[in-house]
Amino acid sequence: MVAVKANNITIEYEESGDLTNPAIILIRGLGTQLIDWPMPFIDGLVNKGFRVVYFDNRDVGLSEKLENAGVPDMAEMMTKMMSGEAISPPYTVDDMALDVIGLMDVLKIETAHIVGISMGGMIAQILAVNHAQRLKSMTSVMSSSGNPDLPRPTGEAAEFLIGTPEDPSDRESVIAHGTESLRVFGSPGYPESEAVRREIYTARYDRCNDPAGVARQMAAIVADGSRVERLKTITVPTLVIHGLDDPLVPVEGGKDTATSIPNAKLELIEGMAHNIPEPLCARLVDLITGHAIANK
Repeated sequence: MVAVKANNITIEYEESGDLTNPAIILIRGLGTQLIDWPMPFIDGLVNKGFRVVYFDNRDVGLSEKLENAGVPDMAEMMTKMMSGEAISPPYTVDDMALDVIGLMDVLKIETAHIVGISMGGMIAQILAVNHAQRLKSMTSVMSSSGNPDLPRPTGEAAEFLIGTPEDPSDRESVIAHGTESLRVFGSPGYPESEAVRREIYTARYDRCNDPAGVARQMAAIVADGSRVERLKTITVPTLVIHGLDDPLVPVEGGKDTATSIPNAKLELIEGMAHNIPEPLCARLVDLITGHAIANK
């Protein structure tokens, strides 16, 4: 992994594959890190002939933390979101999109296929709106249009989204809470054992545990609001992928995203929720690379 200065902040990134191959840039979701991409997924993209770049978003992992921006109250933000009240975030989704452009500039990648999951899908959408000339294609996975009329997360999913561990200062308490959250968000058609989930969350915790950074990312999401009107302006070839069993971002979010973007293709996957289980990696690789190859 390598740290570079991009968009005036430090971004930690990794890349795989031949540097002369077409680039696919992967963007993670809220609070997750570059190590959360399953290696079979990364290797699958590389084996299809792509240079794969993946990185830690600002405020997570080993990328720069915007500590001077303070710590938003997540419960208060969710309340304001529900009531339609505006908030002032420490930074915006547009700023996070510029991080991607800055990383592309540093790596001398003129154009790329962009793939984002969850919050990363929102960032990918903004890239397609504001920086279409830098995108060959865009794939939005398990994300949403931000339409306030869409169904909300299930009660259990919402609880783990904004809830806190019993003892936030205790490593075991945080890991136990995170392990359970992966069960709640996980794909019922492709369940992961508790041991696998614990391994995933332990690696995440030990690399970086920074709830304040996650709260700032959440503030950016909430402040961005509905993207529906902006999505209607997208001309970048778009694929939308969504699990039919997603409790955190219900499938209607993916459907509305695809409906809002002209000529977008929609792929719904039975048994998939809000994660990328290893048994689904090959299918997702085929969908994403098929879309990329069709839009060279």
